Amino acid sequence: MISDFGLSKMEGSGDVMSTACGTPGYVAPEVLAQKPYSKAVDCWSIGVIAYILLCGYPPFYDENDSKLFEQILKADYEFDAPYWDDISDSAKDFISCLMEKDPSKRFTCEQALRHPWIAGDTALCKNIHESVSRQIRKNFAKSKWRQAFNATAVVRHMRRLQLGSSMGSTEKSATVLFTVLPALGCVLSCWICRPTSSLPCSKESRGLHYPQNPYHD
Repeated sequence: MISDFGLSKMEGSGDVMSTACGTPGYVAPEVLAQKPYSKAVDCWSIGVIAYILLCGYPPFYDENDSKLFEQILKADYEFDAPYWDDISDSAKDFISCLMEKDPSKRFTCEQALRHPWIAGDTALCKNIHESVSRQIRKNFAKSKWRQAFNATAVVRHMRRLQLGSSMGSTEKSATVLFTVLPALGCVLSCWICRPTSSLPCSKESRGLHYPQNPYHD
C-alpha cells in the first residue's frame, strides 16, 4: 500500500495540522521543520514517489541524518544523468511542481491532474522498465537497515524539536513502524511521533550530486 490510513485525518476547508508524522525520505519540509501544514504535504510525497518510479532511487539520501534533513528542508535534489536522460522535460517539470519547497507555490492535486505530462501527450515513448527495476533492486531490496536508521534518526530529530519548542510538553510515544510497499517492491520505515499536546497552529537550492552515491554499486 502507498497510503497509511492510520495516519490520515479528515480535513475541513482551510484546516492546518501540526502532529509530526510521515516517512523520512517522503515527508515534506514543513513537517520536518515542525511547522503547521496542510494537505499540500501529500502532493510533495506524490512528487517523491513519482521521482522514484521514474529513476529507481530516492531524491534525498545521506548516511548522515543531519545532512539528509538538510537536503529535504532545502528541497535539494537533482535529475542526475544518466538515470534521467530518457525522461521527458515534462515529467521533470511535473515532479518539480510537486516537490516545491514553498507549500503555497506547490501544485495542488487539481493542478497536477491538469499538467501536460498527465493530461497531455508529452511523455516520451521509451521503455524504462528495465533500468528502473535494476535501480530499485539495487537501492531498496538490500538496504532494510538504512530505512531503520533513517526512521530512528527522524524520531530523534523530532524529539529535539519538540523539547525545544513545545513549552514544557513531553513526548508521549515514538513508534517506529515498518510497512511494505508492494508497488515499489521495497520496505519503507514509517514513524509517528505524538506529543502530549499539539503545537500551536498558528526557491530552492539544488546541488545534490550522486557521483559516489552509496546507492549505486
